[in-house]
Amino acid sequence: MICIKTDIPQEICDIDDELKAIYHSKDTVCIWVFKTREDRNRFMNETIGMLKDERQIHYEKNYS
Repeated sequence: MICIKTDIPQEICDIDDELKAIYHSKDTVCIWVFKTREDRNRFMNETIGMLKDERQIHYEKNYS
């Protein structure tokens, strides 16, 4: 396991982990939040292999 120390806002910590999808690159961490676990799992399956920008567009079109 690799841990990177950072300050995560409490409001993010308070969200159920099963409602969050997390993406990272060498300089960015993105957290997408969903209404249901099923939405989160569907998003993960639909965005396999996508880059961050593609995932963001997909999220905005389908989940926000």
